[in-house]
Amino acid sequence: MDFGKFQYEQQRKERKARKNQQKVEVKEIQLKPKTDEHHLGFKLKRARKWLEEGKKVRVRVRFRGREITHSHIGRERLEEILAELSDVGVAEQKPSLEGKDMVMILAPNTN
Repeated sequence: MDFGKFQYEQQRKERKARKNQQKVEVKEIQLKPKTDEHHLGFKLKRARKWLEEGKKVRVRVRFRGREITHSHIGRERLEEILAELSDVGVAEQKPSLEGKDMVMILAPNTN
């Protein structure tokens, strides 16, 4: 077999595989430890809609200044969000501290 023909066939296979790929979109909601329940309700409603559409949701709690010393508040807030959205999503990445942000990624349920 000709090497040029082999390369051409490989490129065609890769192009076809890329065309059939599904790109998963990741949406994000940002909170602060002091975000009140009213605003949290709006954000949860939007996150629920995205999870039902099959998109992943990144939930970020941003700490400013000395708020970082009370990171347990952010972790509790993320656990509340996970409990609230447990019927439509599961935690793909548990809450973890990345610099001044605490991040959790939710993926849609596969049911």
